[in-house]
Amino acid sequence: MGLMSEAFTQAVIPVCALIGIVFALIQWFLVSRIRVVPSGLENGYKDHLMEEDEQEEGVDAVEVINKCAEIQNAISVGATSFLFTEYRYLGIFMFIFGVIIFIFLGSVKGFSTRSEPCTYNKGNLCKPALANAIFSTIAFWLGSLTSVLSGFLGMKIATFANARTTLEARKGIGNAFITAFRSGAVMGFLLAANGLLVLYVSINLFKLYYEDDWEGLYESITGYGLGGSSMALFGRVGGGIYTKAADVGADLVGKVEKNIPEDDPRNPAVIADNVGDNVGDIAGMGSDLFGSYAESSCAALFVASISSFGIHHDYAAMSYPLIISSVGIIVCLITTLVATDVFEIKNMSEIEPTLKRQLLISTVLMTIAIAGVSFFVLPSKFTLFDFGTDKVVKNWHLFFCVSIGLWAGLVIGYITEYYTSNAYSPVQDVADSCRTGAATNVIFGLALGYKSVIIPVFAIAIAIYVSFSLAAMYGIAISALGMLSTIATGLAIDAYGPISDNAGGIAEMAGMSSKIRERTDALDAAGNTTAAIGKGFAIGSAALVSLALFGAYVSRAGIKNVDVLAPKVFIGLIVGAMLPYWFSAMTMKSVGSAALKMVEEVRRQFNTMPGLIEGTRKPDYATCVKISTDASLKEMIPPGALVLLTPLIAGTLFGVETLAGVLAGSLVSGVQVAISASNTGGAWDNAKKYIEAGASEHARTLGPKGSDAHKAAVIGDTVGDPLKDTSGPSLNILIKLMAVESLVFAPFFASHGGLLFKYL
Repeated sequence: MGLMSEAFTQAVIPVCALIGIVFALIQWFLVSRIRVVPSGLENGYKDHLMEEDEQEEGVDAVEVINKCAEIQNAISVGATSFLFTEYRYLGIFMFIFGVIIFIFLGSVKGFSTRSEPCTYNKGNLCKPALANAIFSTIAFWLGSLTSVLSGFLGMKIATFANARTTLEARKGIGNAFITAFRSGAVMGFLLAANGLLVLYVSINLFKLYYEDDWEGLYESITGYGLGGSSMALFGRVGGGIYTKAADVGADLVGKVEKNIPEDDPRNPAVIADNVGDNVGDIAGMGSDLFGSYAESSCAALFVASISSFGIHHDYAAMSYPLIISSVGIIVCLITTLVATDVFEIKNMSEIEPTLKRQLLISTVLMTIAIAGVSFFVLPSKFTLFDFGTDKVVKNWHLFFCVSIGLWAGLVIGYITEYYTSNAYSPVQDVADSCRTGAATNVIFGLALGYKSVIIPVFAIAIAIYVSFSLAAMYGIAISALGMLSTIATGLAIDAYGPISDNAGGIAEMAGMSSKIRERTDALDAAGNTTAAIGKGFAIGSAALVSLALFGAYVSRAGIKNVDVLAPKVFIGLIVGAMLPYWFSAMTMKSVGSAALKMVEEVRRQFNTMPGLIEGTRKPDYATCVKISTDASLKEMIPPGALVLLTPLIAGTLFGVETLAGVLAGSLVSGVQVAISASNTGGAWDNAKKYIEAGASEHARTLGPKGSDAHKAAVIGDTVGDPLKDTSGPSLNILIKLMAVESLVFAPFFASHGGLLFKYL
């Protein structure tokens, strides 16, 4: 037994989660004190929004603030209505898929209500299969609701903060940065704390029925991870299609054809573009990382339940994954205070280093915290389930497993930053290639994306080897959890990007001076890189989570070993490796067809609405918002169906071995395609921003805006948009979701699967 008592463990997890929620609310309160109301207009309240010396010449302050409030409201209404419409569809899906889980798992033993002999803990009786069906369905619904809530709260906070960041930019770059970062922190802490709290409460409620049957309890809790990822898939794909249809439409007609700035209010697609940043990059990303967190926790808990922790009912050691997440919230809280209250940003060049420092500080502090948790919570020696045998493990082995996942995440983050930030040579080379046109820009960008896969894959490979050698599949599961243990900081940095992007758009639309726009552009450029880092984290953790879930699936389906040379496995392997390409083709074509409608509508408005290009008439923003909404809701269904139906079809018709091949194939190819797509798109985007900013002598030779090199960069950025914001980030959900779905349905596939091979 470890040194930590069950009562203390029971207390520490919810307390840390509640601290995270309270901290998020405090950050929200600090942001809400910035008023988006002009001086003296709110009940005679004298509001000092701007320092007197920062008043802009020739700009009517009251009119600017009114415009900011109006634009913010339009973005918020657009994002909220889209999410409500999307969640109505998802509510129907949640109900139907929950019923499918119940029928499939209940039919394993013919809906029997008799207790069964335990699968792993021989000689003991476990709860009936029907209970597993009922509780897996409930866990699925809980995971789905938590995922939806995570995305929705994140979006509400982001739309609440964007105009406030714009207005704070008038006081100085430091104020604007703190506002954007605090708002991101609200989302990060709410998501991490809510995910942990709901999982902890679910386990304790399920325990009232399961009592000593820990094997059955943690088997059914895997539905929580499936629910989280199912919602994340539709949120990511739907949000990604929405944002990129608007972005591509706005760029092609506005910037390339009409030569007007990116966020010019004359562009009819501009509000839809800003709404898209929130529903794709905020709501989608929130659901995605929540899904990763839920799945890695469920995989670790399931593997632990069939090891000595579960058999000997060592509650503290069993809760080790949850305690790591709890401590992670406290570590991230300290890290956040360093950015907002210790260091003060005085100029634009300090933004990106400050955000990167957050990653390093949280990783170092978390390593120290993991050492303490491993010593206090775990027994000095114990056994772990290792494909039918018992592996003897020491507590410091698990410390290394969590730490290597944590540090591999940092390596992936920094490598992603190197390949996507315009401060380094890879992106500068891509920008330089624009001198000879769009074709060379595309060639250089693709080459950069493929090359950027090398070091992250080696980092993941080393993490897998070390973790598996030390602690079998449990080691890989908690290594993934280590990568996600600083999720609150990672999400704060990630959400900061779209908030800053929106702030820049609002500054442009409200007619603020070039000085304010420069500040918001600096915030946005740093946010672009941190968004790429966030995607790197999500993809890296997805690889480890999927492998842990794969191991749990293999043991739950009763497969002794996966033989690649067996024809049943090999056909699964080759089909699984193809799935990421099929999925990417679907999502990219969806963006293309939605963008086509958007381009036609924007052109129609410019051609048929006199006074639009002169700025004397307002464009019809609502039609563009509707095009994006309709297209994304319609187009998200086929890719979602592909991911959700593949394991069901493969397992039912071809059996557990073929499905094991499908999972391995999709994991191996999905990681490569996802990293290269995300980084290629990120590099093209920042190459364009590098030329536009003209911060160095080299950049000035390529610019200014409207030059041939800049037009070539805009085309690269437009091609890269669906890669970096739709296909790339959605692929990590594909590999996780198929693995967790296979784990949940494993008992059905093991007893009734392989119909084709039975009758052929």
